[in-house]
This record gives sequence, structure tokens and C-alpha cells, in this order.
Amino acid sequence: MISRIVRTMKRSGLATFALTLEASLTATAVLAQPAEDETQKAAKVALDLRNPVATLVSLHLENNWDFGYGNSQAIAYTAICIPVVPFSLSPDWNLITRTIIPSIYAEPVAKSGTSHSGLGDIVATIYLSPNQPAHGWYWGAGPGLILPSATDRLLGAGKWSAGPTLAVLRQDGPWTAGALTGHAWSFASTYAGSAVSTTHLQPFLSFTTGQDTTFGVDTTAEYDWKWRQWTVPLEVSISQVLTVARQDIELGLVGRWYAERALGGPQWGLSFTITFSFPKKSAN
Repeated sequence: MISRIVRTMKRSGLATFALTLEASLTATAVLAQPAEDETQKAAKVALDLRNPVATLVSLHLENNWDFGYGNSQAIAYTAICIPVVPFSLSPDWNLITRTIIPSIYAEPVAKSGTSHSGLGDIVATIYLSPNQPAHGWYWGAGPGLILPSATDRLLGAGKWSAGPTLAVLRQDGPWTAGALTGHAWSFASTYAGSAVSTTHLQPFLSFTTGQDTTFGVDTTAEYDWKWRQWTVPLEVSISQVLTVARQDIELGLVGRWYAERALGGPQWGLSFTITFSFPKKSAN
């Protein structure tokens, strides 16, 4: 359409103006293209961050506050660093590594007690996942390992533990729905204590708007088979993808209420998250 208008103007004797118009429109199109590309990239990042088996390198940082522990209504603060690194094994298969590294500060649950702080137990998981979804379903499966890395006995289980993990999800337009699950059994100890046999279940549902804002609900539920105890925090979240100096960053806010908890456990909590993402570059 633009070229047709320019040709008509040239035939009408307006050649100079036509050339100026053509150059201006071409420059505008060139300048507009990166902005469109950035918008499309941010939208893809927002959806990929909902997918635990996406080929997306990311660094997820959490600041968690949980309130209402024990008779003293104590507060616990947990800073969590989660690097996620995918590896391409072949044109058809990927390997995604996810490591959870927590640092904890916990106030005493009894008024006469003392606070505790230090590194918690590190959790490492590996997902073997197909490069393309099967009939619209993404999935990944593999082993999980819990390292007894806690620097304080009250901040970890003190057990080497391992077990299977599984991720299944489906993305349909702006919607993402799925679940993470796994189980861990202890097989060695760094000090005496109860054996570990815990099931993890995290169903999730989210909606991402055209402005790269994501609203989500989920629960990171756990069942302790030794103590026959559920811990079920119900969470609602909102997050936004931003591009700062060409770096994609997602900021998030999470509120949670513990529908089921162990005796003396927290009642509610808040989280502030920041995620740095590094999408895999195309071979082109």
C-alpha cells in the first residue's frame, strides 16, 4: 500500500516529497520493529516462567515472611535462591536442573527461647523433558535430592533424602494449569532424628494478560508420612514482567494462608519475588 501511494505521487510530479515520505515511513517501520519484538519476547517470558520445564535460564529470588509461629506468634524470614538451568541433550530431549537454596532466620516459638539463623537444607531436582509438548501437554520427570546442608539442627531435617519428581502442565493461550509432585525418603543421617518420608504436591493455575501481568493461585502442600501431618498453604499471586536495560525481570507478590499446618506452625505469610530470565537464543 505504501509503495503504491509513493509511485502515484511520483507520477504526479511530487517526486521529492514522495522520496521523503518513503524514507520516513521506512525508518518508522524499522524503529517500530524492535519495540514489537520486545513486547513479544516479554509475553513469551511471562508464559515460560509459568512452565517449570521450559528451556529458560532463570535466577529466582524469594523473600518470604511467615507469621504466627507458636505461643509467641513468632516470625520466620526465609530468603531463597533458585537457579534454573536447562541443557539440550538432543533435538528431542532437554534436561532441566532446579536448585533451591534457602537461608532462614526464625524467631523463638516460645518466649523463653532463642532465635536461629543460617543455611537450610538444599533441594536439587532434575527433569528429563521432551523438547516439544505431547498433544499440548508439557511434562518432565526425574530424581530429586535433599542435602542436609542446614547450619543449625532446627533449620533442617539433618537427613540425606531422595526420590522421584514429576511436572505436568498445559498452556492454552494465556492460561497455564498443571502440577508439580514428588516424594522424598531419607537414606542417611548427619545426626539422630526422625526419618524423612514426605510427599510434595503443588497444583497451580495462572492467567497472563496482554500486558504481561500474571495472576495465579496454587498450593505447595506437603504430607509428612511419619507424623501423619499435612501442611497446606493456599497462595494467590500477582507478577509483572519488565524489561530494564534489555534484561527481562519479573517482580511478584504472593499472599498465603495456611489451611492446614502442624501444631505451632505459621498461620499466614507474604512473599516478594524477583526473577531474572535469560531466554535461550535461537540458532538463527
